[in-house]
Amino acid sequence: MSAANGRKFLVWVGCIAVLACGVAAHSEDVQNWQVIHPVDNGAALENPGMGWVLHYYDNVPANYGSRLEPSDTVDEFPGLTVVYLRIPWSYLEPAEGRYCWSVLDTPAQRWVSRGKKIALRISCSESWMRYATPEWVEKAGAKGYNFRVGQGVTEDGPFWEPDYNDPVFLEKLDHFLSALAARYDGNPEVAFIDVGSFGVWGEGHTFSSTRIKYPAETVIRHIDLYRKHFKHTLLAANDDFVMTESGERAIAHALEHGLTLRDDSILVQKRPNSYFHAAMAQDFWPRLPVILESEHYGPSRDRGAWEDGTLYFRAMLEYHASYVSIHWWPHEFLKENKSLVDRMNRYLGYRLVPTEVRFPQTATLGKPFTWSVTLENRGVAPCYCGGFPALTLKDAQDGIVAVLVNTQANVRDLRVRDVAIKGPKAEGDPEADLGPPIATTWETASCLPFQLRPGRYRVFLSVGTATGTPQIALPIDGDDDQHRYFLGEVEITSDAELPAGK
Repeated sequence: MSAANGRKFLVWVGCIAVLACGVAAHSEDVQNWQVIHPVDNGAALENPGMGWVLHYYDNVPANYGSRLEPSDTVDEFPGLTVVYLRIPWSYLEPAEGRYCWSVLDTPAQRWVSRGKKIALRISCSESWMRYATPEWVEKAGAKGYNFRVGQGVTEDGPFWEPDYNDPVFLEKLDHFLSALAARYDGNPEVAFIDVGSFGVWGEGHTFSSTRIKYPAETVIRHIDLYRKHFKHTLLAANDDFVMTESGERAIAHALEHGLTLRDDSILVQKRPNSYFHAAMAQDFWPRLPVILESEHYGPSRDRGAWEDGTLYFRAMLEYHASYVSIHWWPHEFLKENKSLVDRMNRYLGYRLVPTEVRFPQTATLGKPFTWSVTLENRGVAPCYCGGFPALTLKDAQDGIVAVLVNTQANVRDLRVRDVAIKGPKAEGDPEADLGPPIATTWETASCLPFQLRPGRYRVFLSVGTATGTPQIALPIDGDDDQHRYFLGEVEITSDAELPAGK
């Protein structure tokens, strides 16, 4: 369906809603309309399914949350919505069947209490500690290999990596994932969970560990083990799964079974090798929120790969990313990149902007209340969670007197602007490669509640559930602190007295 036909279809659906109530928008109704044009105020948004991801544990437990006081939740970071807890398995199950969940719960609760979510990766191989997989797994008979970073498998290697096909290892991992899922599958506090059991750092490759070349079937086995236990929480597959033999099959398997894509890490190398998989992301982002992780900021900056951060911005646009990482000490990162963060927040994930709202200057009880809203998604990703526009009428005491939801208008259907994929070789302003935002207008006729009294009421716009609960922040002024945004006032009149209650 073309963009023009798509817009016609949505407006047509809105007209059906009007006709279903027995009226159409006659000329006298149009003349009675007041037209509001909200303006994007540039605010950073903290919305479901998108945002900046703070690495609290970054495999090494000291990175990067250890300098934060327990009361420091980095509230000044605009758009921060997720705290990433990436930790070796051995920290969570030091003895078989004995779990130390406080490793996750303690930092998690600091941010959950602030309305944020967490994300998890549990690794089985590290290049800084011998047993990321618990030592008791090896003692139970699991096969593995000693390795030295840069050399691969060596008899005297200081680190141990499991054989990722070993049945004992897989059995113990299966039991652990069962316990993990009992706590976190479907947990509304969790944004996503990485398939982190394959590869050094849980990153999906063995380049910096044993250098053993595994087939795609091994990765698929690990993906399916996570799928067995996590049926309700978003799972993420690493782009580096493609580094296995016939790795494209592993990526295709992840896509087919509803996993999203995570790219670790970009900006490790200088141009033109700053990132590689923007094209791969095109298969994922239309249905699933893509996660983008930069290289550790300090090393990337120091070796000249970071440049001025424009490449991170360009990659975010080209991947149509919903999440981007704070892969460094967060206060330092923000201090050195504040303008970049502000710029990225204008496009990260979805950004729903109402450009026009129409509703009557006066409306009559017992007759349909016709109204319309025109919305643009100025971000680079869909609003996967969806939501319905609503008008809420309030009295002078801030009491809600009417909630009018257009349930035939779902913001998930808003089209995403085009982005030209030019890659890290491109020079110039990445915003020049953005297509224009695409506007969609929905019109409907709502029924006013019978107990509404004649009078003058304030009108607010929101986007949220089908029952009118606001869920999505909009970048416009007038927020009532519940994500309802003031538009103007309407006069409600009555042609006749309503029957009195007994």
